[in-house]
Amino acid sequence: KKCSNERKPEFDYKNILLTDRKTLNAFAKGQADDVFQFKSPGMKKILRICKPERFEDLTALNALYRPGPVDYIPSYIDCKQNPENIHYPDPCLEEILKETYGLIVYQEQLMQVAKKIAGYSLGEADMLRRAMGKKRPEILMYKKKDFVECAMKRGFTEENASQIYEILIPFAGYGFNKSHAVAYTKMAFWEMYLKMHYNEEYEAVMESMSEIWDRTEIDAN
Repeated sequence: KKCSNERKPEFDYKNILLTDRKTLNAFAKGQADDVFQFKSPGMKKILRICKPERFEDLTALNALYRPGPVDYIPSYIDCKQNPENIHYPDPCLEEILKETYGLIVYQEQLMQVAKKIAGYSLGEADMLRRAMGKKRPEILMYKKKDFVECAMKRGFTEENASQIYEILIPFAGYGFNKSHAVAYTKMAFWEMYLKMHYNEEYEAVMESMSEIWDRTEIDAN
């Protein structure tokens, strides 16, 4: 299908700015039909409630909208819209958790917290994440003892270290990998950008893809 609009041939989708206001506004209005990772009715509803203003908000929602962490989306939205409700398990964790309004969203954050509190290496922090994910009581207790002891050597109280450990457990089993979330969200952002700024071409491509999918289904049957 040919389009009437003529576009500059040097356009490169890789140069799309992730701060484009028209694209972010479209996400905030839930106008995500056919947009990768954001097109489900549930996600579109969350977009309208959250009203993401940054690419980082989209990335976090993408990571949270999965079985398990989806329960934390209301807290994420509340803290985003009401900064006075943001709470950090310890002041030293603000640098790690500021991006996600005090919540642990990504596996990388969990590992950074373990490094900061217990002094673990990245390898040790990843082993802790894997052990926590298994949810076996005897493993959790063994790892907690080591975590708390290491944290106390670094000046944290036993109570504070124990509380932080307990906060980490729920996220260890289903925390999403940030690098994956960023990659998926960038693809979605590119798609929404094209939808907003190059709508005629975008619709033409979507129509062509729909025809291909229809033919594929017919051939499969």
